[in-house]
Amino acid sequence: MEKYKEVERSIIKKYRKELYRPFTKALLKYNLIEEGDKIMVCVSGGKDSFLLAKLIEEIHKHGNKTFEYKCVVMNPGYTKDNLEIIKSNAKILNVDIEIFKTDIFSVASSLDDKPCYMCARMRRGHLYNKAKEMEFNKIALGHHLDDVIETSLMSLLFASQLRTMLPLIDSKNFKGIKLIRPLYMIREKDIIAWTKYNDLNFINCSCPMFEKKEEGKRKEMKVLVKYLESKWPDSVSSIFKAYENVDLNGLISYIDNNK
Repeated sequence: MEKYKEVERSIIKKYRKELYRPFTKALLKYNLIEEGDKIMVCVSGGKDSFLLAKLIEEIHKHGNKTFEYKCVVMNPGYTKDNLEIIKSNAKILNVDIEIFKTDIFSVASSLDDKPCYMCARMRRGHLYNKAKEMEFNKIALGHHLDDVIETSLMSLLFASQLRTMLPLIDSKNFKGIKLIRPLYMIREKDIIAWTKYNDLNFINCSCPMFEKKEEGKRKEMKVLVKYLESKWPDSVSSIFKAYENVDLNGLISYIDNNK
């Protein structure tokens, strides 16, 4: 059996409970894929985005919705070696990718103030522009449940906000384009287990600013989440559910449409 077929089989069989079921559950619960959608699947080159590509492929083949999709790699300034790893993995996994180049890394690394924030903003802008150019109405990103929890904790501890990463967002600046996160209910540890089982090796964060303050905070959140789970195994699930069960009467105040 060819390698990519073994990988596909592992998603549907061995890791069905950990990967495929929470993926389809998120699609249904948040109505992420609709009939007639044209979806740009963003492949950064890491484990999460390649899993996203394979899951989208699977639901496209066997799901009950008719939609179009294309896997797009935005090159923000990858090294030659990292770019070759991405191309190699795309070939191994039988994922058809289209690569377009930007100068995001070089611009962000030249900034003294909030380079990581600006990098993220520029990435988002390039992705929306590409989606508009290719006439897609949705952009799929590979953020998983751990990203959601870490972002929630960062907002609470550093921004003094009860705010989280949403599964679906309507773009304010690009009318008619929505951002979706189909891996929203999948744990990172299960993605890692899947990559190890299939002996797959992906690039990690290749950003030259990785050790900056913002990424340092996210690393600390990973450590915090690991500690919380070691003390209270259901803590991640509880935090996630808390953002679905907000009692406004139990808050001192809240913001609604910037008021």
